[in-house]
Amino acid sequence: MTYPQDIQDLGFDPEAVRAKYASERDRRVRREGAEQYIEAAGAFARYGDDDPHARGEDMREPQKEDIEVLVVGGGFSGLMVSAELRKHGIEDVWIVEAGSDFGGTWYWNRYPGAQCDIESYIYLPMLEETGYIPKEKYAYQPEIYAHVQRLAAHFGLRDRVIFRTRVTELRWDEEIVRWRVTTDRGDAFGARFVINATGPADRPKLPGIPGIESFSGKMFHTSRWDYGYTGGDTSGGLRKLADKRVAIIGTGATAIQVVPHVGQAAKQLYVFQRTPSSVDVRGNRPTDPEWAANLNRGWQRERQDNFNAIMNREPVAVDLVQDMWTDLIKYMPRRDAARPFDKQAASWAELADMQKMHEIRARVDTIVTDRFAAEALKPWYPRYCKRPTFHDDYLPTFNRPNVTLIDTSDTRGVERMTPRGVVVDGIEYEVDCIIFATGFEITTGAHRKLPISIVGRGGSTIAERWVPDLSTFHGHSVHGFPNWFFLGGGQNGLSANYTSVLAAQAEHLAYIVKEVRDRGAIAVQPTREAETEWVQTIRALATAAVEAYAACTPGYYNNEGQIGEGKGRALGEVYGPGLNAFNRLLKAWREDGTMKGLQLEMPGITALPRTAAA
Repeated sequence: MTYPQDIQDLGFDPEAVRAKYASERDRRVRREGAEQYIEAAGAFARYGDDDPHARGEDMREPQKEDIEVLVVGGGFSGLMVSAELRKHGIEDVWIVEAGSDFGGTWYWNRYPGAQCDIESYIYLPMLEETGYIPKEKYAYQPEIYAHVQRLAAHFGLRDRVIFRTRVTELRWDEEIVRWRVTTDRGDAFGARFVINATGPADRPKLPGIPGIESFSGKMFHTSRWDYGYTGGDTSGGLRKLADKRVAIIGTGATAIQVVPHVGQAAKQLYVFQRTPSSVDVRGNRPTDPEWAANLNRGWQRERQDNFNAIMNREPVAVDLVQDMWTDLIKYMPRRDAARPFDKQAASWAELADMQKMHEIRARVDTIVTDRFAAEALKPWYPRYCKRPTFHDDYLPTFNRPNVTLIDTSDTRGVERMTPRGVVVDGIEYEVDCIIFATGFEITTGAHRKLPISIVGRGGSTIAERWVPDLSTFHGHSVHGFPNWFFLGGGQNGLSANYTSVLAAQAEHLAYIVKEVRDRGAIAVQPTREAETEWVQTIRALATAAVEAYAACTPGYYNNEGQIGEGKGRALGEVYGPGLNAFNRLLKAWREDGTMKGLQLEMPGITALPRTAAA
């Protein structure tokens, strides 16, 4: 694509598109922002705490242990950092996991059609270490869950794990220079290091719809799917819905996978949509055995880096993944590190984005026969405003006579619920079952995202520390909270392929823990100056991204339209140059060897402030 000299070359008017984007955003933004959702706690705790996969009673006695490292969370985050710690020679690593097995996201999310939306050859971690090759380009939940078990077995992580247990408090004890850890099962650990690895999708999010508690039928969140009610399994076959009227609230990445199965099985399906997803071709296919047999050493990291480079618009010789994710970027101008704020390139990128979204909207017309539904299913926003989705059966589902799309944009969501059903624009839709496909607490505040009470030096809590905004060093630690680390997507590198984000963080944290031990230190934390400098770096590099997210339709990418200083965090608050550049920064930091930005406290020497305020 060459830069267009005349807007007539585009087939659309950019100014008209910008105006349409703005009007569609304004139709949906709510003043309460993320507070329109309610926590899966209290009267709604069952939506987050109930474990439909647990079998039998777990009558174990409380554990009382002094340990080296406690990892909170047994999904990919926890498994990867535990594996890296083992690889770095640290054996005394315990994992506490809320589920009754490893898996995290892939333990809880067993809804029909559950599948990774990133190529499995780059998404499933540590394939070379375990010697496994996925069966398909995009693996389904059972295969991903099996790989979770493979990782746990390969790195011997089952010998020190506690399942069906939630950490309730971390409290730093200055006298013993350890974290006192308590759980909902009465456990009491003294942990030298604690690593939070609960992942971004650990807390289900519910819409705060008036009357939600009054509905007399069946309700559940997609992450706690009730197959006892629906029948079937992750492959579909929901035979018990044959005489049921079902409502699905939400049309994000999960609903895209769920709707085709429910639409095929239910007597009547109502899909309640505030903002449509962009839906492109999936094109799944079996793994080519010849390709798999000829992979070279280091192939997975090379493929991951290649994907991340393309997604960040860096120049590459070849597209190794070649899917619709990378197709989204193919018309974009390459990023020039020497000219990060090139206005012409930014304008070109905007037009290329508009062109791709124009194609996605045109695709809706070729598939959906009902004109009202087709218009409502067209995404009017830049592609980065919502996570792009890819599915070959979602749009055709709206051609079924038993499937009805209910557009809630004019009422900014569902108005209310009654004992009989769901009300939108004054019309009541009577249903037997309501399924919430409303996502997770990803960019909401620490008081909701981290249900653990974390009390650092001087009695300061992390929830207090992160008001009004997130503040970290390299996205993994916080001044005043020694020997505490976390993995995640805030103030560090980010990629659509989240496990490649975790891989770099896990390796880096294992290095830090090993260095602290090897250097004879008893505690480590970032200096206040290093943390402040890093936050300034992040925000200086993320200005354009945050501004772009602020103009988006509301969603978790922009904290429901509430972002900016003191308002909340967007996914745009990451390292602007991209994940590969961030990984190079971490690598250079390690090679420097000075632990720059971190303070180490040696036995008998007070090198760290004794209060969080110091």
